[in-house]
Amino acid sequence: MKVNFRSGTFKKTTDYLKKVSKSLQEANFHKYGERGIIALKEATPKDTGKTSESWSYTIEKTDTSVTIGWTNSNVHNGVNIAVILQYGHGTKNGGYVKGIDYINPAMKPIFEQLAKEAWEEVKL
Repeated sequence: MKVNFRSGTFKKTTDYLKKVSKSLQEANFHKYGERGIIALKEATPKDTGKTSESWSYTIEKTDTSVTIGWTNSNVHNGVNIAVILQYGHGTKNGGYVKGIDYINPAMKPIFEQLAKEAWEEVKL
């Protein structure tokens, strides 16, 4: 049997990939941005509550990707408080305050749900 690889097109494949790309671009990423903020607010250790109330998110879209970023604007003396709560920090007198991993556990269910919904949109 002889097969001619020069005939035919990749139209079906190309159309499918365009559909996948478009559906991911149009997904409701703001919903996940807001869910992330809620999760981070609830999980952030509270003293004054300023750090937990300082979360925000951004969405950046390109032709090939969408990125959601969460940031915290509570900065004291040039130090982001959310970061030192997460990773720990030294003290004035030479001591060390151990960090608390609160961000990763809070965001894991958000990432899992986003991945699940994205997969549902693009699967055949």
